[in-house]
This record gives sequence, structure tokens and C-alpha cells, in this order.
Amino acid sequence: MAEDNLRGLLEYLTKSIVDNPDDVTVEEFESGKSVHLDLHVNPEDIGRVIGKHGRVANSMRSILRVVAARNGKKVEMDVVDLD
Repeated sequence: MAEDNLRGLLEYLTKSIVDNPDDVTVEEFESGKSVHLDLHVNPEDIGRVIGKHGRVANSMRSILRVVAARNGKKVEMDVVDLD
């Protein structure tokens, strides 16, 4: 999986767990070997994406880190609501 597919992977993972998949967008910012992803979701879906004690969000971050590491990149992900 190429590094430009990190955005697609995050969108796919998120759309499969939220109630409003049409509201899911991902902004990508690259700086050298570092990639920062801002995940925007409907305010009603914030709880689903974060999960209890942040477990769902941390699991998604772990998956993204593994894929990014295979491509020699580092990745960070933040969850943002659509206010």
C-alpha cells in the first residue's frame, strides 16, 4: 500500500463504523517523511470513532503507523468534528 493510500485507509476504516459515512473527510498534510491526517466526522459519530477510553482511535492510529512504517513514513492522526 502506497503512502498516499493512508488517507483512503483511514476513510475506509472510519466509514465502516460511523452512522453518517457521507460526512467523513480526511485532510492530509505532509512534511518530509511525516504525514498528519485530520479526520473530520459528524458530531454524532465522535463517540464511535474515539471509543471507550480512546481505544478505537488508538487502534486506528496503530494500523496507520504499521502501514506508514512499511513505506518509511511516520503518521499522526487527530479526530475533529464538523462543527
